Amino acid sequence: MSTATTSKHANSNLDFPARAMKLIFDKSVPHRRGCVPPKSDVPASINIRKGLLRKTPAELPQLSELDVIRHFTQLARRNFGVDTNFYPLGSCTMKYNPKVAERIASYPGFAHLHPLMPQLRMGGFLTQGALEVLYDTDKFLSEITGMAGFTMQPMAGAHGELCGIMIMAAYHKDKGNKKTTVLIPDSAHGTNPASAAIAGYKVLAVPSDNTGVMDVNALKEMVNDETAGVMLTCPNTLGIFNPRIQEICEIIHSVDGLAYYDGANLNAIVGKARPGDFGFDIVHLNLHKTFGTPHGGGGPGSGPVGVVEKLLDYLPVSLVIKRNDGTFALEYDRPKSIGYIAPFYGNFAIILRAYVYILMLGKEGLQRVAENAVLNANYIRHKLKDYYDLPYPQVCKHECVFSASAQMENDVHAIDIAKSLIDAGFHPPTVYFPTIVKESIMIEPTETESKETLDAFIEVMIAIAETAKKDPAKLKAAPVSTPIGRLDETAAAKNIDIAEL
Repeated sequence: MSTATTSKHANSNLDFPARAMKLIFDKSVPHRRGCVPPKSDVPASINIRKGLLRKTPAELPQLSELDVIRHFTQLARRNFGVDTNFYPLGSCTMKYNPKVAERIASYPGFAHLHPLMPQLRMGGFLTQGALEVLYDTDKFLSEITGMAGFTMQPMAGAHGELCGIMIMAAYHKDKGNKKTTVLIPDSAHGTNPASAAIAGYKVLAVPSDNTGVMDVNALKEMVNDETAGVMLTCPNTLGIFNPRIQEICEIIHSVDGLAYYDGANLNAIVGKARPGDFGFDIVHLNLHKTFGTPHGGGGPGSGPVGVVEKLLDYLPVSLVIKRNDGTFALEYDRPKSIGYIAPFYGNFAIILRAYVYILMLGKEGLQRVAENAVLNANYIRHKLKDYYDLPYPQVCKHECVFSASAQMENDVHAIDIAKSLIDAGFHPPTVYFPTIVKESIMIEPTETESKETLDAFIEVMIAIAETAKKDPAKLKAAPVSTPIGRLDETAAAKNIDIAEL
């Protein structure tokens, strides 16, 4: 808990101690209440075993309604959100999302639907609009990526990865292929090897070459008849597009392997290039990154998976189909399907937001997304390259990765730079990933930020680089503007305490 500090009132010469925000438990006053519920006049109908009941009353805080409102309003004002500040947060793409999509997602005709409502009978036409959204979004994403069809069920990017790898495994099992390994670049997102391992494959890491992309010569040496496929993010986590991507897919196809596209960085090429045209067989997309839906705090998310023609039979059930009479229904009769991977139709409200986003922008608008994302990242790369090490100096796509190696000469690390940005009103970018860059600082400005915002961020980053030379201790003390200052993260990880005792 932060201690009281001396502040000065804007309209006086008086110094007074600033009040630190207390925990809601510390604000509790015995017998104070915001409401008094009536005594229940309904007899108990369920007998609960005494061993399951609390032995003492729950020690909940006792506050008035006004105390509660003020406490949580003050907490909300301390939240860092994209509506209030800039998030240069790497591959999580914490970008501004248009409010029109939020409004349409709250329309009663969508928000009040229950997934178990009948499709065509007993008033089932109430669900036709929702099924049409799912069907059309499938077609939109297929066109954008060059795939033959999508499942909308996966609830997040990592869930989509697992679904895609399960489809890969089903394909090889159906063909009788004895495949045991999946190849993944050493710069990959951590969920890639995890998904492949859960699906039963041995994971082999392919090294990067001196340009920061997968080493094709190393790949050739590692590919054999036991190779089930490759998982690639393109552009990769360094923001670099691999110019030999088609060759890589051809190498994998030569042993009847499948090429899997991790769509985490699709906003760098959306509308400009299609993974299917590169040679990819399976694609997962993060609707909560590329297509204008909320992301953060662990969710919500949506990770649809698309496949080429030869893999359509393995998609999860059910799939939305359009009947000859123009109505929509769910198809379940798919013998080769990998089965259910999520209840109902996936995270429908997130899919709906992406549907609105795609319709609103259209082809030209989606192309501008990629153009602005790439322009913004390269603007930052150029402006900061004289202040921070740039291990891979070539033109990047949607994100650029710096290194704090030069600042380490003054014992300033990437974490110190990240914490200092908090005091300047910016959310820190991703640090220490990708791991192939020492003291890495991954900056993704996204396509929605203005030049003025980028200039303000660049100015602060330059000031931090100068402070690292003149007063490194100041950076190591950051943040000083937050209710709680620098934490001992190592100790916190070793001594986890998540309970309020």
